[in-house]
Amino acid sequence: MDNTLDYTQITGTVFNIQRYSIDDGPGVRTTVFVKGCPLRCLWCSNPESQSYKPQWSYRYTSCKKCGKCIAVCPAEALSMGPDGLIHDAEKCTLCGKCVKKCLYEALSISGKVMTAQEAYNVVKRDKDYYDRDGGCTCSGGEILSQPDFVAAVFRLCHENGIHTCADTSGYGSRDALQTIMEHADLFYYDLKHLDNSLHERYTGVKNELILDNLRFLAENKKEIVIRVPLIPGVNASEEHLTLLANTVKEITPESLVNLLPYHEYGKNKYRMIGMEYPMPETPAMTQEEKDAARTFIESFGLRCKVSG
Repeated sequence: MDNTLDYTQITGTVFNIQRYSIDDGPGVRTTVFVKGCPLRCLWCSNPESQSYKPQWSYRYTSCKKCGKCIAVCPAEALSMGPDGLIHDAEKCTLCGKCVKKCLYEALSISGKVMTAQEAYNVVKRDKDYYDRDGGCTCSGGEILSQPDFVAAVFRLCHENGIHTCADTSGYGSRDALQTIMEHADLFYYDLKHLDNSLHERYTGVKNELILDNLRFLAENKKEIVIRVPLIPGVNASEEHLTLLANTVKEITPESLVNLLPYHEYGKNKYRMIGMEYPMPETPAMTQEEKDAARTFIESFGLRCKVSG
């Protein structure tokens, strides 16, 4: 990157900045979530991250059905039904007037354009915590879809002594990866399925690019944590865990394998943005199943932990 960069001119689309995060890297962190992802994982817990564009969101549990938002909508995109608001996405211009009118914070626009400087200004609020053990993580969505923005945020962090972590699926161009890699201290790297055809079935894309980018990071001696969403009926079998362990041993044997058991925490988000939840019948994993998966991965000589 050029040393004369103007951080007020580099922009990205962000759907959340989460402070005091303890699951997105070492220590206490602030996580900048960028919007837009080329994958469509059936178990995605942040469906609002998938579209690259801002989206109208309706927290139906907070709605009092007062109708004030309907009255101020210039596009007449809102009406009241028996279960709450009905939103016409084709009419909606995302002007935000309904959001401002709602007294109960039931409405929001998910996603807004921010400059790298604006994002960093939020990150730096908690610098005292990072100095002990923590930092900034950029996640998504997919950060490789907004590499210049993510790299600029990370560069600002490095200029001010803040640790950086890049959370990625690995599905993006080599140029994008290199742009971010230069300013990332740590990579949280997702491996969702090692069978190429099944990876495509469950995520919408093949996995060759993901594995190639992982090899590139390993060859460049980057610190990597392998993150694996563990989904019953998809990739939690011993057969797949064997493929996973052997792949990690081949490419980056020193990396920690972090298993992330399936949960339904994001289920209500689908309804909030008008999407149908794609995995309603998937069971949660028992503690015994989680422990068995961790022990199985460790039997290959790898380090492993289970989160959740």
